[in-house]
Amino acid sequence: MATLQEISTRGSENSEVSEFSEGSQRSRASLTRLLVLLLALATIVGAAAQDGDTRRSVLTVEAGYGSVHDSYLTPITYDGLDLGLSLEHTHWVKSGRWLWQLGVGADYNYVENPAQNNDLHKLMGDLSFNMQRCWRGVITPRLNFSVGPMAQVRAGIVYDAVNSNNPVTVRAHVNAGAAGMAWWETRLGRKPVTLRYQLQLPVAGVFFAPEYDESYYEIYLGNRRNLAHLGWWGNRLDMSHYLGADLRLGKTILRLGYRTRLEHWTVNHLHVHDVTHAVVLGISL
Repeated sequence: MATLQEISTRGSENSEVSEFSEGSQRSRASLTRLLVLLLALATIVGAAAQDGDTRRSVLTVEAGYGSVHDSYLTPITYDGLDLGLSLEHTHWVKSGRWLWQLGVGADYNYVENPAQNNDLHKLMGDLSFNMQRCWRGVITPRLNFSVGPMAQVRAGIVYDAVNSNNPVTVRAHVNAGAAGMAWWETRLGRKPVTLRYQLQLPVAGVFFAPEYDESYYEIYLGNRRNLAHLGWWGNRLDMSHYLGADLRLGKTILRLGYRTRLEHWTVNHLHVHDVTHAVVLGISL
């Protein structure tokens, strides 16, 4: 006959499994809602876009490797899957001398610890806008450059079902910085191809971080001091690199590329270091 201690232990294990399952279902449901919202936005923006080269909307999906380190939840780095969906809307103005870009997207990380006995779920939404000055025919007629200011809002959650007191941490930051591109116009057979490298580099902003070992219940009760922090390269570094090719098939553009993102910050004795590497596939709307 099982002892009371064994029964209690089994009940605790079943409770943890149930909480983890419910947490996973909530994460998947939240991701599904975000994807539906992005698809609806993609349809609206695509319908508003004009024919020709002055306006262009490209919907992309991403898949690859993700690494998440968040010392508020765990001192261990978790590695696993990175998935993303994004919409990029580009508008050329003033005879192609200026380029406006609006980007909206969501990315999801399902990552495991080295022992593969616990998972983290990271779900983030991203909204960015940049306005770049273009220089065409630099060095060679096919080589072009652009650079200008950018603004970014990025927010989401990281969920750990095993933690009982602090199972979730919130990520939120508003940044201003610089964006730049270099692109080369060439051909693949008779089809025009654009090879492009793009960098987004936030310089300064504001981000959210609780105190070390401070629970969100304490914040709910009113302990809201020292939650907002000025972010700069001394305590926060966030950058995104993209390298890829756009193949034109009539009015349709097929996109193939590679994207990597680094998010790093240290404040309140907390340390976050996230890295993603993903293959990008896209099509114009």
